Amino acid sequence: MARFEHTVTVAALDRGWFEEAAGHLVDLFDASREQGGALLLPDGRPVHGLRLLKGRHLRPGAQYGGTPDPEKDGASAVETAVLREWRPSRAVEVESLVAEEGMSLRVRVRLREPRTPGALDLSLDGHHPKGGSLYRFSGRGKADPHAWWAALDRPAAAPPAGRAPVVGKAVHRLAKARLTVTPRPAGDGSWQVRVVLGVRGRRLLRPVGAVALLLVRGPVARGFREAVESAAEEWNTALAELTPLHGDALRAEIADALTEPPELPERPEPSEPKAL
Repeated sequence: MARFEHTVTVAALDRGWFEEAAGHLVDLFDASREQGGALLLPDGRPVHGLRLLKGRHLRPGAQYGGTPDPEKDGASAVETAVLREWRPSRAVEVESLVAEEGMSLRVRVRLREPRTPGALDLSLDGHHPKGGSLYRFSGRGKADPHAWWAALDRPAAAPPAGRAPVVGKAVHRLAKARLTVTPRPAGDGSWQVRVVLGVRGRRLLRPVGAVALLLVRGPVARGFREAVESAAEEWNTALAELTPLHGDALRAEIADALTEPPELPERPEPSEPKAL
């Protein structure tokens, strides 16, 4: 088995703020209503980019989809989501289907105790309807916020938590992969996050996979480190932009984010052709 490991330092997220924000988000959707397919928040503003396609809003079986984007052509991904469970005090479960360029991906997400997020379970299955077994893969993942915070409550000098709060597994005909993410407190109040990826070939292909991984181990390790570093940079950037709001101000900020389209990067002005 090939094993890749990298540790990054990231800014810490305040648990109280995170749970308060999650509670406001769930409450806003729980108090929303449907009108002509549009999802209206309590103040009457429609949620941007999301519409009810079939069924009754916030009832099991309700199907949702995105708002067509005139900026994208017909080759863009088609995504729909079906609500399987909506009990804000206990669990929320959503199943989505994404089809793009012949590939079909089904994703199922279940979150326990949504108002103070508990365990999040994720499963995905992908395949190409016209392809064989090489075009099939599956994955399972679990993130436990309570275990995450418990790992960060340990003294900085203590060894890492024995059980990773975030675990993901992927299976393909040729190989299996397992990813774990474990945090620990750093001395300056930030977090040190250790990411470990293990990959191994399957069955009779295991020796072939071992040789292949040996040949590409350097580039794969480099790509893995770069991906982890990039994720850490994005996390730090996002946290730096967060305004430490609370109460009604935080609720209003979340409502604005749900109803306003995201800002798109400005397109560069076309340059004038140079005279010959």
